[in-house]
Amino acid sequence: MSLQLQGYIDLPDHIKQGGFDHAAVHRRTSRLYVAHPGNDAIDVLDCANDKFLHSIPNLIGVAGALVSDERNLIFTSNRGENTVGIFSPDDEASLIKVAVGVKPNGLSRDPQRNILLAANVGDPALADSFTVSIVDVEQKKMIASVPVAGRTRWTIFDSRLDCFFVNIAEPFEIAVIEANTPTKVSRTYPIPIAGPHGLDSDANTGRLFCACDGKKLVTLESGTGKVMDAQDIGGIPDVIFFNAQLNHLYVTIGDPGIIEVFDTRAMKRIETVSTEKGAHTIGYDVERNKVYAFLPATHRAVIYVDR
Repeated sequence: MSLQLQGYIDLPDHIKQGGFDHAAVHRRTSRLYVAHPGNDAIDVLDCANDKFLHSIPNLIGVAGALVSDERNLIFTSNRGENTVGIFSPDDEASLIKVAVGVKPNGLSRDPQRNILLAANVGDPALADSFTVSIVDVEQKKMIASVPVAGRTRWTIFDSRLDCFFVNIAEPFEIAVIEANTPTKVSRTYPIPIAGPHGLDSDANTGRLFCACDGKKLVTLESGTGKVMDAQDIGGIPDVIFFNAQLNHLYVTIGDPGIIEVFDTRAMKRIETVSTEKGAHTIGYDVERNKVYAFLPATHRAVIYVDR
């Protein structure tokens, strides 16, 4: 057994439909920030004491949160208003919004250059709306809009290779953007399975993990895009997180409502944990090896510790 149930945290009721979306943990304060699109808010949890603290409102259609521990900043993607939010965890009232492309979703950041990438879902009815936006965090403005081949999914920054990876739903590929020239897609990695969605990496082994709508977990060499492995998963995935301490990968699947745990050394599924139907997103607290799954039907977070 890997994930051990610790309990639940009640979260605010949904004002409208929307459930929860991407989450991130700020290590110094032990605060978890999770998008609550149905409330146009970010909910803030205390990971040290496992309790709800408060919500940050007025983030229209918020789709995700990202933390920069190096810069002591929190970012939000506000899909309903085509902005990203930027604030310090020590001063939430300092939140400012920067206009970006159409329907920002996934976020990644280069802490050295202090630039943020917003992967925009776009709108098929709007020409040239499939883009990623590059934001200069210091200047608090968008400095580049980069066209991509289709609707974006998740994105990560690889500090070892000094580049951004962005999943594209169709055509099935990962777009690679070099951080030193973030104004264009430098190359793409074709994915042999439909719908690249969740994305994370293992810097120690130079691997990318890509969870696809075609119910496969694909492993690639991060430097070349060579496909190394493909494993069956139990449904259409969303968020994935890599636990480098235990070499575990958590794959979240909203239908039927499960977390699948893979041992990435053997690339083998070691556990399937039931959550709740519709629970498609998790947060990972690296300091405590805690996994938080967000349950939309009962507006709670369920807490697990990985041993």
